[in-house]
Order: sequence, then C-alpha cells, then structure tokens
Amino acid sequence: MELIQNTPEISAYLAADEAIDHEHPRVRATAATLSADAPDAYAYAKAAFEFVRDAIPHSQDAGDPYVTWRASDVLARRTGICHAKAHALAALLRAEGIPTALCYQKFEVVHGLVAVKLPGEDRWARQDPRGNKPGVDAQFRLDREQLAFTARPECNELDHPVLFAEPHPVVLQCLREAVDRPHLWQTLPTDL
Repeated sequence: MELIQNTPEISAYLAADEAIDHEHPRVRATAATLSADAPDAYAYAKAAFEFVRDAIPHSQDAGDPYVTWRASDVLARRTGICHAKAHALAALLRAEGIPTALCYQKFEVVHGLVAVKLPGEDRWARQDPRGNKPGVDAQFRLDREQLAFTARPECNELDHPVLFAEPHPVVLQCLREAVDRPHLWQTLPTDL
C-alpha cells in the first residue's frame, strides 16, 4: 500500500498541537530519558515505540475506564487506547525531530497507529504502539510491517493510506467528549 501525506510539507509532521503536545515538560523529560541511551534516530524511535507499547497499558486491556487523548496526559496517567498511545508516541518522536504521522485502520471501529520517516529512509513505516497481549505481537520494524492487527478486506476491514499531520478531527472529538471508555466505544467512528 502506498502511504499518502495529507500535507506535502514534512514540517507539518514535526509540529506540536493540542493532542501531540511535544513541548510539554513531561513529554520533553520522557524524550530526554529515552534518548540518553540511544546512539541514533533509529535506536531512539525503537526505544520510544517500546516504551509506549509496553509501559503504557492499553486502557481496555487494563480495565481502566479513564480516557486520555493528549500525549502529556497519556504519559502522566500511563493509560490510553490506541489513538491516545499513538498521540504519545508521535509526541515523543517529534520531540526528537523525527517526522511522525497519524494513520488509521478500519475494523469494527477505527484503530489508530503512527507512521515514521527516519533519516536516510525514503518511505514512511507504519508502527502500532497499541500494546501486545496474547494474539497481538506488534514490533518496531522498518523492513516490513508487524502491526497489532492485519486488515482483512473480505471482512470489510481496511488500511487507510492517508498520513495525517494532526489527529483526525472526528477521532479527536470522540476522545475529548468521552465520559469514560465504555462511552467512547459507543461513539468512536466505524470509518473515516
């Protein structure tokens, strides 16, 4: 699948916004800690991915009803659904100058992940920080995708090819307005 930037300017994929608040002190401190042992951009990106995937439980898996959406809040509360975890990873990567896009898959509801463009790479590589569990084994890879879930077109599932510089407005609105995670599951879009 060919991934398509929704804006041609690569600088848009480095910008801070309300959800990807990479200028927040908590995001900066976490990025500094992760980068301390990373000799290059690849090592940092992998460390940031593994941190978000492993140290921040998916709120559904953890039974946490709280809904986070801003990257700094995800890092503070150590919880979030796929979209929130994608915001946190995007913020950590952008904090260190790595262009990061938000992208989506369509299952029963829209699933969120990121795409990164590391120095020296000529293409974007999708990564899924959702969190592993039995039957889910997402890994940081550039040679091929190893996402949490594979879209099955025969089941009306699909990979959206568009790379967004900001969270999709419909997804962000659902996250911001959710009273709790059960409410969020009722309002998340089934497609974009």
